Amino acid sequence: MSGGARTQALAGRPRAWPAAVRDRALIDRVRQVTDELAARLADVDGVEAAAAAAVAANPDPRAPVWHPPGLALGHAGLALAFGYLDLCRPRKGWDYVSHDYLTRAARHAEQGGFGSLALFSGATGLAFATHYLSRGTDYRRLLASIDEALLDSLRQQLADAGMPHGLASAGFDVISGFSGVAAYLLRRRDEATHRALCDDVLRWLIALTAEVDGVPRWHTPGPLIADRMMAARHPQGVLNCGLAHGIAGPLAVLALARLQGVRLAGLTEAIRRSAMWLAARHGRDAWGVGFPAAVPLVADPSAEIVPARDAWCYGAPGVARALWLAGRALDDPTLGMFAVVAMAGVMLRPVPARRIDGPGFCHGVAGLLQITLRFSCDSRERVFRDGAQLLTQQLLDQFEPQAPLGYRSLEVGGVRLDKPGVLEGAAGVMLALLAAVSRVDPAWDRLFLLS
Repeated sequence: MSGGARTQALAGRPRAWPAAVRDRALIDRVRQVTDELAARLADVDGVEAAAAAAVAANPDPRAPVWHPPGLALGHAGLALAFGYLDLCRPRKGWDYVSHDYLTRAARHAEQGGFGSLALFSGATGLAFATHYLSRGTDYRRLLASIDEALLDSLRQQLADAGMPHGLASAGFDVISGFSGVAAYLLRRRDEATHRALCDDVLRWLIALTAEVDGVPRWHTPGPLIADRMMAARHPQGVLNCGLAHGIAGPLAVLALARLQGVRLAGLTEAIRRSAMWLAARHGRDAWGVGFPAAVPLVADPSAEIVPARDAWCYGAPGVARALWLAGRALDDPTLGMFAVVAMAGVMLRPVPARRIDGPGFCHGVAGLLQITLRFSCDSRERVFRDGAQLLTQQLLDQFEPQAPLGYRSLEVGGVRLDKPGVLEGAAGVMLALLAAVSRVDPAWDRLFLLS
């Protein structure tokens, strides 16, 4: 296929997107930095070397590692990133780079297996990236082969899951669990091959939001808490509030399902129940509303709620986005306004008070920028348009030309590592910067449950 034909097939008919950043000097600088990022990330050998060095130097032995077939920390994510870059800047050859990375991801999966079914690191993620890139006839055969293995395994995993009362967050979250699976299946729900399984996963999430003796089924007992610091603070168990690992993830995906036209028994009630529970757990500071990372299963009514940092994974931005989607799904303007107020408070906080010093998507500036862009598009409030411009400038100021990939992930203890991936690395920064200045809908952010 010729470059022009491949670009046309990849692009399909992308929806218009109202670029939030319109300052010409800022747009030109974004173009310069993203061109530089793209050139570095297109160097497969350089990417592999940086990923290996980051794994070796990471002070946290439990930190996620580079996984070539993966979407968040692997070649599949880079394929997706270059696919979006090609939509924004067609006929520059980025479609070939995207194709090469997707081919590499598929080859690694074929040779070594997926490792899991997770959206961020497993088979669902590779399927998500392949489907995102297959806007024409490209990749149909690859997608069919991935789905053949994926769907059967998902059915078995769903059957084995049962309906627990208390579980590890990895069972239901967007990173590894059924919320991430549902994010992909919703993209395919119009297809007969995917509809029934999609609805079964959604029913499981609906049931998970119910309470038994006043305790939500989705709580995590102390021995099952993966985060060591959280486990130490809450040995009796927690109710996780974050978008990455908490109830905000199921809430967002259930709301997206209803907005997509899904009508299942109990869906509306599950959205309302989860949204009201989450909204009630907010705290306040001098600038506005905040949300904790988690609340203890055995709560002290007199204890002060301490808001988490203002990130995608935990804190007001991710939670506010889930509540906004819930407000739209329920046609509840009060809930939607509460979400807007919570996110506006983030915009009012001084940069140090946000506690997100790194550039990456998960817990850094890129993730906050992307959520701000979504609020700017949906609410049309000037505070978000202005905030997006300031966050774009902040990301540009964090560019390090001397670093191998241009951006370094900030790790435990202040260590900075050169990570190439979408979740924590340079590819995620490139995606957010492109979304800030382009007019192509960043539909890729479904993987973060933002749209």
